[in-house]
Amino acid sequence: MTLRQVEKTSKSVRILVVDDYEPWRDFIADTLKKEPGLQVIGKVSDGSAAVQQAHQLKPDLILLDVGLPTLNGIEAATRIRESSPSSKILFVSENRSVDVVEKALSTGAGGYLNKSDAASELLPAIKAVLEGKRFISATLAGHFLVASTLVTTQTLSSIVMLISGTG
Repeated sequence: MTLRQVEKTSKSVRILVVDDYEPWRDFIADTLKKEPGLQVIGKVSDGSAAVQQAHQLKPDLILLDVGLPTLNGIEAATRIRESSPSSKILFVSENRSVDVVEKALSTGAGGYLNKSDAASELLPAIKAVLEGKRFISATLAGHFLVASTLVTTQTLSSIVMLISGTG
């Protein structure tokens, strides 16, 4: 489903943009305004305001930075899940730490987009999250493939040990 198909099949997707750097908020909002079917309904600069606006506006999608004043994005996402559970969350952050990405995704967020990849991946990330799919930036995805391969290898080793009677 393309963003144009989303527009044809339903009302506009209502988006809240949350980032402490005003030029970035404006860049994201201006980019999204050019896309049919996407409507920026709010822009805020801190985690507490994000929770408040999510509760009040009930956006379809929240683009949320991790490093925010007053309340970090991960804690804000946890609170947003409670007050606006139908809002989907896409983290958009410059933080590349695997631990931070895992914590962000553990809040129930639909994806994590690295800001350096936003020019090419913002719209595909939004589309994926709106469709209920998980999205991780290409620059970060390799870390998660390696991690899941290790888990799979460990699981297989455990199964082999159980079958052979050595475990």
